[in-house]
Amino acid sequence: MSRAGSMNRWTLVPTPNPAARVRLFCFPYAGGGASIFNTWPRGLPAEVEVVGVQPPGREARIGETPIGNLHELADAIHRELTPLLDRPFVLFGHSNGGLMAFELARRLRRAGGPMPQLLVASGRPAPQLADEEPPIHALPYGEFIDALRRYNGTPEEILANAEIMELLEPVLRADFSLGETYRYDAEPPLDVPITAFGGERDDEVPREQVEAWREQTTGEFRMQMFPGDHFFLNSDRPQVLAALSRELRPIVAAHG
Repeated sequence: MSRAGSMNRWTLVPTPNPAARVRLFCFPYAGGGASIFNTWPRGLPAEVEVVGVQPPGREARIGETPIGNLHELADAIHRELTPLLDRPFVLFGHSNGGLMAFELARRLRRAGGPMPQLLVASGRPAPQLADEEPPIHALPYGEFIDALRRYNGTPEEILANAEIMELLEPVLRADFSLGETYRYDAEPPLDVPITAFGGERDDEVPREQVEAWREQTTGEFRMQMFPGDHFFLNSDRPQVLAALSRELRPIVAAHG
C-alpha cells in the first residue's frame, strides 16, 4: 500500500494514486482536518484518488493562523488547488466544507475553469438560505464550550482538556466564524451536477434545507438522506461511501 503524501501543504493524500482517473477533493467540517478522510480510499472505486484539503490551523498546520472568513479562505483554496486540477475532479464538502467546495466551484467558473464533474454538498444548508442558528464563534469561553457540547462534534475528553483546548480554541472559533459570517452573493446557478447529502436526525440541517441545493445547479440534482445526525458522515460512513461510489463510478467510466 502506498504511504500517505501531499501535493502541497494544503492537501493530504491518504493513498497516492498516480494512475487515478478522477480526483476527489474533500473539505472538512468545523473542527475537523484532512485526516478525517484517511480511510475513504478503501471504500471508494480504485480509480479515484482522495485528496483531503487541509486549511491553516488544523492538524499538521496547527501553528498557522486559521482563517475565519469563508471568502478569504475560498480565495486561498482556489489559488492553492488550481495547479492540482490537471485531471477530472469532484468536490465533496461536509458542513462548512460544503460551502468551501461551493465557493471554490464559483471561483473556478469566474476564472474560466476547469470545472468539477460533480459537487457533493453534505450536511450543509444550501448557501442561499439565511443561517438561523445563533452565532457562537465570539461567545465567552464557557458558553462556547457548552455550545460545542450541544453540537456533539468534539469529544468530551478534548473539551475537558485545558491544554488541548488552548490549542484548538482559535481554530474552532475561526471554523464557526466561516459559516456564521458567510455572505451569499447572488449568481447564476452552476452548470455542474449537484448531489446533496443530509441526516434524518440532523436538527441543524432539515431535509428542506438540503433539498434547496437544487436551486444552485442547471444540471442534474440528486439528494440522499442518511439515518444519523449532523455527523452522519462518521456514524453512517459505509452508507455514505457506498452512495458516493455510485456517484463516482459513471464519472470514472466516462474518463477511462
